[in-house]
Amino acid sequence: MKAKFLLIVVVSLALSACAGKPTQPDPGTQTAQAMYQQAKEVLDNGLYNRAVELLQAVESRYPFGPLARQVQLDLIYAYYKSGNLPQALASIDRFIRLNPNQPDLDYVYYMRGLANLKADENSFQEFFGIDRADRDLSSTRQAFDDFKILVTNYPASKYSTEAKKRMVQIKDTLARHELMIADYYMRRGAYLAAANRGKYVVEYYRDSPHVEQALEVMVESYDKLGLDKLKTDTFKVLKHNFPANNRF
Repeated sequence: MKAKFLLIVVVSLALSACAGKPTQPDPGTQTAQAMYQQAKEVLDNGLYNRAVELLQAVESRYPFGPLARQVQLDLIYAYYKSGNLPQALASIDRFIRLNPNQPDLDYVYYMRGLANLKADENSFQEFFGIDRADRDLSSTRQAFDDFKILVTNYPASKYSTEAKKRMVQIKDTLARHELMIADYYMRRGAYLAAANRGKYVVEYYRDSPHVEQALEVMVESYDKLGLDKLKTDTFKVLKHNFPANNRF
């Protein structure tokens, strides 16, 4: 009888202790809206790695809910800001593939342009002011195409103006890149290759401030090659467009 009484007392105490503890929300019972709101607050506070974790959890638990697309868009941004560019680009391509008619595609293409542009950056060289125009620029070229898609297909987008500015900057970088390669060829006596690089700048970056230098490269290269007519014709173009030029 005494043992039975003690058992009742122990159970009562255990229940009282449980009742006295504050209840914690079970993550498994959180709604999609609550989970997303928590992730959004973390994202807005700039904690991008943590935001990625929380947004991934929302996407995993509610992959087809009403917030699914917004979660995917926020994930793209969080990946980009956290420096995980491969995952950002993979998420962007997946979003475009699965949502070809989504009204937010202008933003997605803008983010793809930014991610591709950032993929070619080198923070160490940026910090010390080293000219990076001589590096591989395949991602930068892709960024130009991304911004071009945005400007062409979504001219009224609020991202269109910034995209145009980015395109001008990219064209300047690409033109300098071509001229650095041309200089490399000139110093090694590969004059035809150098002339072709200059010609490429004139044809594809004609509104670039580097066209004058590109024409100079062409004139000098044709002179070295003994191509007098091409040299003369190019020189005329140079003097017509840049009458103050006195290199030759």
